[in-house]
Amino acid sequence: MSFSVSHLTKKYGNNVVLDDLSFNMDGPGVYALLGTNGAGKTTAIRMMLGMLSRDSGEVLWNGAPLDTTTCNVGYLAEERGLYPKYALMDQLTYFASLRGITGDEAKKRIRYWAERLEVTEYLYPEAAAQTLIGESRPSLLRKRTKPKLADQLSKGNQQKIQLMCALISDPELIILDEPLSGLDPVNTDIFRNIINEQIEKGKYLIMSSHQMATVEEFCTDITILDKSKTVLQGNLNEIKKSYGRVNLHLKTEGDVSAIIGENGALVLSVKENEYRLRVSGEDQASRLLSSLIAGGATVIAFELTEPSLHEIFVRTVGGADEEQ
Repeated sequence: MSFSVSHLTKKYGNNVVLDDLSFNMDGPGVYALLGTNGAGKTTAIRMMLGMLSRDSGEVLWNGAPLDTTTCNVGYLAEERGLYPKYALMDQLTYFASLRGITGDEAKKRIRYWAERLEVTEYLYPEAAAQTLIGESRPSLLRKRTKPKLADQLSKGNQQKIQLMCALISDPELIILDEPLSGLDPVNTDIFRNIINEQIEKGKYLIMSSHQMATVEEFCTDITILDKSKTVLQGNLNEIKKSYGRVNLHLKTEGDVSAIIGENGALVLSVKENEYRLRVSGEDQASRLLSSLIAGGATVIAFELTEPSLHEIFVRTVGGADEEQ
C-alpha cells in the first residue's frame, strides 16, 4: 500500500491558500503536516479527502485516485462535527452504518471504544445507574437515566466520541487534524496510547498538530508549510542530523558563566546553575568541557543533542529564535 499527494494547489481569487504540495508515504507510519495558523494544513487535508475541490493535483491510494466511498478512511476533523442535540449512541450507530458496520458488530465496536476511551457512562446509562446504586447515591441516579447528548459533554469528551467515529471502521488510512487540541494530560495520554496502537497495527496516519513534542514522538517524515508553501520536507531524523548536535544541557554545582563566556557558547537560559546552551558543534562542546574540568568545576550533567522539532519549526518559518 502507498499514499501519494502530488501538486495540490488551491486558490480563492488571487489568494493562494495551498501552493503545489507534494509528499509520499511508501509504507505505514505517521506523516506530519506542520505549519503556522493559516498555512494551509486543513485545506490540504480537506482536498485529500475530496471535501474541497482542487485547482490542480491528485491524491493516490495504492496507485489509484483516493475515493473515500470505497477506501476505508478515518478522519478526525479540527472543527469537531457532532450533532449537538442528538443522542451519542444514535450518532455512533449512524456513522458506523456509513461504513457498512451494523447490528451486533456495530454494538461490539462501540462498546470496545467506549471502554477504551472511558466514556461508557455517557453511552450506557444503565451502567452508570448500576455504579450509582453500588455507591449508594440514589439522589444522583435520577439525573443519569437518559443517554447524553453531544452538547452535554465537555470538549474533551466530545473529542473522544469523534475519535470513536474515526476509528470504528478500523480504517487503513487515518487522518488526524489537531487530535490533541484541548485535552487534559490524562486524556492526552489515552489518545497517545491509541495512536501508538494504530501505528503498531501498520496503519497509515497523517497528522496535523501544533504540539511539536507529540509530533516528534510519532512521526517519521514531515512537511512544514508557511504561507501556503512547503518550506521544509523530509525524514525528521535526517533533518535533525543536518542541523548537527548544537544544543547543550549543562548543570554544575557552582556558577560557571565566566568559563562559558570564554568558550563562546551562547546561553539560551540559566536557572540555579543549570544552563541551556547553543554551541557550534562537538568541538566547541569538548573545549568547554575541558575548560570546566581544568577550572575545577563540578559537572553534574553535560548532554549534547540535536535541535528539537520545535526549534527547527521556529527557525524554518522565520519566527524569533529562542535566544531572542
